[in-house]
Amino acid sequence: MNGLESFQQGAIVIDGQSLADRKTNLARLRAKVGMVFQHFELFPHLTIIQNLSLAQIKVLARSKDEACAKGLGLLKRVGLSAQADKYPAQLSGGQQQRVAIARALSMDPIAILFDEPTSALDPEMINEVLDVMVELAQDGMTMICVTHEMGFAKKVAHRVIFMDEGVIVEDETKDEFFVNPKSIRAKDFLGKILH
Repeated sequence: MNGLESFQQGAIVIDGQSLADRKTNLARLRAKVGMVFQHFELFPHLTIIQNLSLAQIKVLARSKDEACAKGLGLLKRVGLSAQADKYPAQLSGGQQQRVAIARALSMDPIAILFDEPTSALDPEMINEVLDVMVELAQDGMTMICVTHEMGFAKKVAHRVIFMDEGVIVEDETKDEFFVNPKSIRAKDFLGKILH
């Protein structure tokens, strides 16, 4: 969805721009779409505030002071104000993932893509990341999230696309998917996960 992989059929349109259109400036489009990966992808040799400032300075042409101010505000938003001068290795996995979310937000995205944002975390740290994501959803941030966290999906999703072995099995509203799944595969999955 960010043009990192090509697709064979269908269309992906973000903010009115088609990824398949050769005229689309993918670098500019990617700057509008944040990404949060499974394993944080923070620069280990940079402090947390440097991790949040770098792309703002290089891509958005913000001054160092502007980038730091924005970064500090976002660290406050994700509950990590006191961690600005630490390095990623000094933070827990949940804290690192919240920094990754703040880094994505620092670019003023129109949407954020989340790739299993809690899969690399200890069970105790999952909720601190999901709480930040719930706040983002409540604030109206468009998020596309690959997740197995069905309680989270049930709480914040508008639409659920359920896939099995790379095939879309169901594409429903949240309420329809969780209340009345159509496929046997989705019923089986939900039966095991939600009960």
